[in-house]
Amino acid sequence: QVQVVESGGGLVQPGGSLRLSCAASGRTYAMAWFRQGPGKEREFVAAINWNGEITVLADSVKGRFTISRENANHTMWLQMNSLTPEDTAVYYCAVDLMYTPAPGQRIDDYNFWGQGTQVTVSS
Repeated sequence: QVQVVESGGGLVQPGGSLRLSCAASGRTYAMAWFRQGPGKEREFVAAINWNGEITVLADSVKGRFTISRENANHTMWLQMNSLTPEDTAVYYCAVDLMYTPAPGQRIDDYNFWGQGTQVTVSS
């Protein structure tokens, strides 16, 4: 079992930036961000493998979002730049406690989830 807690969400104007954090209570392997916008299904945003050497980003956020992690403190971040109203969603951190060579992009690839943090992009 591991506890997962997200933070850093909020209200930001279009073109602005936010940095989300995810803290896990113990060691994890792959970690990922998913999001669920109003009336939409949960979708993949970004993922990072256990040592941070492999990252995967959804096409919709490439060039704007960056994912990173620091294993000593079991923490992951999502730096979000050039935000648009389409990025408005609840952002969820997900972690995998089983080793895989590359981070997954499916909901089923992850064992434990946080409660989510709201990101609203609006003027």
